[in-house]
Amino acid sequence: MQRVYITLNGDDNIAIYNLDPTSGNLTHQEDVEVIGGPAPFGVSPDGRHAYSGLRTAKSMVSFAIDESTGTLTRTGEVDLESDPCYVSVDATGRYLLSAYYSAGHIAVHPIDSTGALGDLATVWNRTRLKAHCAHTDPSNSFTFLPHVGESNVIYQYRFDADSGSLTPNDPPVVEAPEGDGPRHYAYHPHASYVYFDNEQGCSVTAYSFDPDTGTLSPLQTVSTLPDGWSGDNSCAQLHMTPSGDFLYATNRGHNSIAMFAVDPASGRLTALGQQATVGTPRAFGIDPTGKYMLVGGLDDGDLATYRIDDASGRLTHITTQPVGDQPMWIHITDPVD
Repeated sequence: MQRVYITLNGDDNIAIYNLDPTSGNLTHQEDVEVIGGPAPFGVSPDGRHAYSGLRTAKSMVSFAIDESTGTLTRTGEVDLESDPCYVSVDATGRYLLSAYYSAGHIAVHPIDSTGALGDLATVWNRTRLKAHCAHTDPSNSFTFLPHVGESNVIYQYRFDADSGSLTPNDPPVVEAPEGDGPRHYAYHPHASYVYFDNEQGCSVTAYSFDPDTGTLSPLQTVSTLPDGWSGDNSCAQLHMTPSGDFLYATNRGHNSIAMFAVDPASGRLTALGQQATVGTPRAFGIDPTGKYMLVGGLDDGDLATYRIDDASGRLTHITTQPVGDQPMWIHITDPVD
């Protein structure tokens, strides 16, 4: 079984489900009450600790993950100056990175030897407004901070895994084309490319990534929408299969998953079309085996499950079921015995 954690902002809880790796069926295990609007969610590299940003409470909480049941037990909390929209744990498990849309900041919080939060941020750096995402590269030496809306920029940082410090890279920013609004990103697992979805531009941009300098160079931008579609739309999250063969982005408005094949030699994308899905698909996740995708509908509180074809990358719908009010994050663990 694989465990699934879904933050339900409107219900003030984190729902835990079990995912059957053979059938893709989901069974509800329990709801963990987390007052304060849980939204972004991250798990430590060893799978023993979890972290969530509380957007109404303006705080961050840490949890111990029970190795046998997957249940969450709160271990710490730290107050914030603003509400976080993204959290991630660095490769050492000693630092929590977070991004702040309203405040326009990036932060680093220390994680103690027990996996708990408690100390104030050691990094609280001002950026442009509407920052949206930060996680370290495979070497744990660099990170990026995209900004949507009028800020429309990607900050480039060097990350020191010994001290947890961030320093601006050279150049410190990559200005996006007008109207793009880079929001989330994914590193290719086996090649030197990084992919950003553009919230306002309704597209995905492929960048070459220099693993020595930690800097980006744009390669290609591909629309997430079908030709001729002109309704209101914005992109939300972006995820790649563990193989690196396929990339997906959510369309809010068109209410679909945009699908792309990835050429590992050139880094370029080939659009595979769109899979219709639940209303306002903000959050989604791909399981660590690359077989299944779960998509949460922010408007209707539904959760759709799809099987990913490992040859074509296309999605086959398995089931849709109610999950709760305002699913904001979906995290699927490695298989557990």
